[in-house]
Amino acid sequence: MMWLSWRQFRVQALFAACALAVVAVYMGYLGSEIRDAYDVYQSSCESSADCARARSQFRSAYQNSLLFLATGLALIPALIGTFWGAPLIARELENGTHRLVWNQSVTRPRWLIGKILLVGLAAVLVTGAAAALLTWAARPFDEVVKEQFDAFVFGARNIAPIGYAAVAFTFGTVVGLLLRRTLPAMAVTLVVFLAFQFVFPNMVRPSLMPADKATLPMTVEAINQAQNLGSLGGGSVIGGVKIPDAPDAWIAETSPLRTADGMTLSSAKFNDCLDSPPKSGAGGTFGDTAVCLAKLNLHVDVLYHPSSRYWAFQWLETAIYLVLSGILTAFGGWRVRRRVS
Repeated sequence: MMWLSWRQFRVQALFAACALAVVAVYMGYLGSEIRDAYDVYQSSCESSADCARARSQFRSAYQNSLLFLATGLALIPALIGTFWGAPLIARELENGTHRLVWNQSVTRPRWLIGKILLVGLAAVLVTGAAAALLTWAARPFDEVVKEQFDAFVFGARNIAPIGYAAVAFTFGTVVGLLLRRTLPAMAVTLVVFLAFQFVFPNMVRPSLMPADKATLPMTVEAINQAQNLGSLGGGSVIGGVKIPDAPDAWIAETSPLRTADGMTLSSAKFNDCLDSPPKSGAGGTFGDTAVCLAKLNLHVDVLYHPSSRYWAFQWLETAIYLVLSGILTAFGGWRVRRRVS
């Protein structure tokens, strides 16, 4: 049974091995280049001003390329589920070739589990190897930038991609088993899993562990350290705030700007400071706007996760994916035994 499954899968396996070899060569080149630039960055950090400028140059040199690679790695599990998982059983059922195996001594669940184990193991190995290569290449960059909780970065580093590959492959296999048509199964797998990759990091991941809470006064310095100012739903908001005691923390949720009595700052006052602040000659990212807002005695309530929880999130999220994969596999075994003729 395993030999038959291997013969059916060997072309895809060869293609994956060749693609992984190309990725390894490029990651080796990129990783060496980043490490050379990292040495230059460290030698430039003789003062805080020099260090800030060198950090900005180092970040801008590699941020776009690493983001592109992280996005590509995020697509690998979706493509595995679409091109390896969905056709795995759907093509057999569509062409009727499953009957040849079922008329032998192999049971239906054993036939299904054997195919899932072989191809699923290959999916996990390919994705895990690609994630390990990218993690190694980007390590100096990640140490400087410290954006490990970013949705794209988190899902493309260390062990989380392994869980993504497992659940994508088993989901595609079960969809093919249910629909029994290859092309519809591939389309459904691709669309649903891409949606899953968006929903889980943004809506589920922040709730996997209880967040810490902090109230931050919005001084001129705090406002200038933020990434953006804007208006949402009639209230004033500030994005990318920094927590002094945990500067590398993952900000899960930030309240609107609030006044000393706890009320949300009105859009009118916020827009006055944003559009026509009193001239103070202040510097910084937001200049006069920051000074104007700071005079209103504002604060924000922040829910955050310290950077020390990074590996806890990695292990917890990967475990959830593997459990989901196991549930899907068990359902597939039940379905092929009871409902597929």
